[in-house]
Amino acid sequence: MTDETLNKKITITGLRRLFRLYRYLKPYKWEYGLGLLFLLGSSAASLAFPKLLGEIVDLGNQGMLGKEINRIALILAFVLIIQSVFSYFRIFLFVRVAEKTLADLRQSTYNHLIKLPMKFFQQRRVGELNSRISSDITLLQDALTTTLAEFIRQLLIIIGGIGLMLITSMKLTLFMLAIVPVVVVLVVFFGRYIRKLSKLAQAQVADSNTIVEETLQGIQSVKAFTNEFFEMARYRIKTREIAQTGIKNGKLRGAFSSFIILGLFGTMVAVIWRGSMLLASGELATGELFSFVIYTVFIGGTIGGMADVFARVQKFIGATEDLMEIFNELPEPVSKLTLQDPHHILKGGVRFEQVNFSYPNRPDFQVLKTIDTEIKPDSLVALVGPSGAGKSTFVSLLLRLYDPSSGRILFDGIDNREIPISVLRSQMAIVPQDIFLFGGTIRENIAYGKPGATDEMIEDAARKANALEFIIKFPGRLDTLVGERGTQLSGGQRQRIAIARAVLKNPRILILDEATSSLDSENERLVQDALEKLMKGRTSIVIAHRLSTIRKADLILVMDNGQIVEQGTHNELLKSKTGLYRNLSELQFQS
Repeated sequence: MTDETLNKKITITGLRRLFRLYRYLKPYKWEYGLGLLFLLGSSAASLAFPKLLGEIVDLGNQGMLGKEINRIALILAFVLIIQSVFSYFRIFLFVRVAEKTLADLRQSTYNHLIKLPMKFFQQRRVGELNSRISSDITLLQDALTTTLAEFIRQLLIIIGGIGLMLITSMKLTLFMLAIVPVVVVLVVFFGRYIRKLSKLAQAQVADSNTIVEETLQGIQSVKAFTNEFFEMARYRIKTREIAQTGIKNGKLRGAFSSFIILGLFGTMVAVIWRGSMLLASGELATGELFSFVIYTVFIGGTIGGMADVFARVQKFIGATEDLMEIFNELPEPVSKLTLQDPHHILKGGVRFEQVNFSYPNRPDFQVLKTIDTEIKPDSLVALVGPSGAGKSTFVSLLLRLYDPSSGRILFDGIDNREIPISVLRSQMAIVPQDIFLFGGTIRENIAYGKPGATDEMIEDAARKANALEFIIKFPGRLDTLVGERGTQLSGGQRQRIAIARAVLKNPRILILDEATSSLDSENERLVQDALEKLMKGRTSIVIAHRLSTIRKADLILVMDNGQIVEQGTHNELLKSKTGLYRNLSELQFQS
């Protein structure tokens, strides 16, 4: 495939994406249509000016002043007022539609993004996605509204202008049109390179946003490792790359404008020269030549403007390529929670049947191998094993963040794929080791477990999680800000807020990534006590790091290298003299 064919294919694909995005204009089609009518009116008024000015010149040459010339002057004044009014409403309506469309497009992109499965987020960086939903969509706003309107306006002026020029003088029009194709060739030639540079600039901006996003999210690590100057250098390199691309783009666009100006004024000189010859031979009147020159300026300037519109379309094509990749990803079938089907209410029983799993980005590496086990309702089950054994993946499959590569998972005898994904997850809660808190208040973070919960429910959950005792000591109590990712709270306080969130959700199945190992003795006691309260009356699955905390577990699943190598109670597993559990237990108790 040649470069030319490839570029044509890319342009056609980009235009298809443009029309696909125009569905966001549909709710505002009447406002947009009215804006187009005002656009037509203002364009028609623009085309009337040269004709009327030409008539004034002819009347002046003929010595016909007085009433006739005053009449045309009044018509010109009226046309000017009409054009001003139409231009105001055109801009107002297009801006109004543009802002509404932009809001809808942002919301649609965010809604789609948040519904995508975990495998998508494994392959993308937060800063890159943030750039897509901010800077890329801003480019699309321009393309969806202003760019199209400007293109239509310029097309009308070119077509209407050429039509009026043909009426004025066929010979001079054909002479002028013989020069235009040269300008069009330049537009296509330069546009191809501008598109490439625009796409590169978008990618570089996304990379720079990623650096900022990740650095600010991990600011504590940056400062702890004294890497401020390292991060500044990294960002400086990226911003310089953006600047260099912009400068190169500017050079091309500057050269483009120079050629356009050269072509425009060259065309004017050629038209005046040819028109003067027709004027001398009596084939053209002075006023007609005057109108013709103004029309030539109009059309030449409009063609130059179309070059800018074309460059904006190229930018749009570059922006849509990445945005459409997001829209082309299949979302999870999440849905709003309504009255649940009694058939889908969990009792707490779980069964893994010959489950194998590989992460989508590592299909050749099996993380779980032939997992076959059963968890009874209201039981306490512990997952133990060395790092990388597959414990966290086991939990991810329970939450259906991923689906097994083969085999199946059943809840109370029902295949998990038969239960709506939102209904399934709504009956489970997880308290991870690395707690993530949103940057709002304590109230908002606890209420995240059950949006719409009353203050009494939130306080009761905090009390059960042993969190109320430290919350009431804050001046703002439940309205205290926790800071970005909860940095204003200690590790133990963050854990108890997370437990309160899980208490409020009142899940049927509770998943705990044991988080007491990094806490001091007092916080460990408070958190462990809150966890024990939370585990009562529900199925609890604990990823255990300290074996001393799971001696009372109803079932211990010992995992190694993606397999369950042992299962049983604490006492049963200790009877095996060569078992992995016994070895891990002896190592911990010796230390």
